[in-house]
Amino acid sequence: MGRRSTISLLGLALSAVLVVGCGADSGNGAAVTSVAPPRASTTVVPSVPGAPPRVTILATGGTIAGKANAEPGVGYKAGQASAQDLIAAVPGLDKIATLQAESIANIGSQDMNEEIWLTLARRINQLFADNATDGVVITHGTDTIEETSFFLDNVVATDKPVVLVGAVRPANALSADGPANLRAAVTIAAAPAARGRGAMVVLNDTIHSAREVTKTHTSSMQTFASPNTGPAGYVSGDSIRFVTTPQSHTRPRFPVPDGSSLPRVDIVYSHAGMRPDQVDDAVRHGAKGIVLAGVGDGNTAKAVLDALAKANDDRVVVRSSRVGSGEVVRNAEVNDDELGFATSADLNPAKARVLLQLLLTVGITDPVRVQQEMNAR
Repeated sequence: MGRRSTISLLGLALSAVLVVGCGADSGNGAAVTSVAPPRASTTVVPSVPGAPPRVTILATGGTIAGKANAEPGVGYKAGQASAQDLIAAVPGLDKIATLQAESIANIGSQDMNEEIWLTLARRINQLFADNATDGVVITHGTDTIEETSFFLDNVVATDKPVVLVGAVRPANALSADGPANLRAAVTIAAAPAARGRGAMVVLNDTIHSAREVTKTHTSSMQTFASPNTGPAGYVSGDSIRFVTTPQSHTRPRFPVPDGSSLPRVDIVYSHAGMRPDQVDDAVRHGAKGIVLAGVGDGNTAKAVLDALAKANDDRVVVRSSRVGSGEVVRNAEVNDDELGFATSADLNPAKARVLLQLLLTVGITDPVRVQQEMNAR
């Protein structure tokens, strides 16, 4: 059935969870992609008035847990160090909080998948529901940390801190950045001021919100940026300075979906001379939604727009942009109202895909509703 309706722009609140991610994590060697059952390395400590805050570290691998090869300049393997190894590399970390550590996975984040996302979300919600921790830190590779953080931002049911942290250099590299990043992440997760701010990513003493953060450089220490809004705050030793206000909405925005997967949503990447083959392929393989990584303001070749309009009869189409910053404006060059498209607002294609997957799990397919949710902050 076709969907051709005028889409109003409304602002809705977005939930947030902070997850800390790892570095460039594209090291050599085969990645282990299976999900490990959560394994606690310490006994859960009950909350006691006046006692240090309790922080749980959930490890997923990444460069922060990577080991460089013996010969310099020949790469590294992600996910080699355990959570306890990471903790041991940071002197005095146990003075900041009472720590618990669990292994969820041991992969480079290029292999991050929906099964691990769902395992993380369920474990975090369980920890908070049982009052077993005051904050969560997730060690993660930097390649897909923005997607994991945004997913958790929408499904974790707490106002307590969830912080993702990673590293650009492996654990045994000269001047490894992982220990300092992990210390900053634990400091944030233990801080009352970090409550109510949703999911966050911290690297290089800079705090970013899950909706805003994106990776901007292949190997720079300052790879993460929030191009549309700027960072959420900064860390200096034990001092945290937030430059944004806490969020006021109730969490979670979506329930954690059942099962081990999410509806298929494909991203098609626009370029000069593009043909509609990517769209046809997504339809043929059963995609329930398509996100256009368009040129400029989310635009693409006329033949591709025609293919998307045809595909939109049976699935949801969202226009985003490959540019990296700015908002995709409705009806500027493309008649979204007539074609029944939604736009991603300021979400990049990867995050628009995550949000559309969550919308499809709760049955939201009408473009008016989809647009409202893309706009929500």
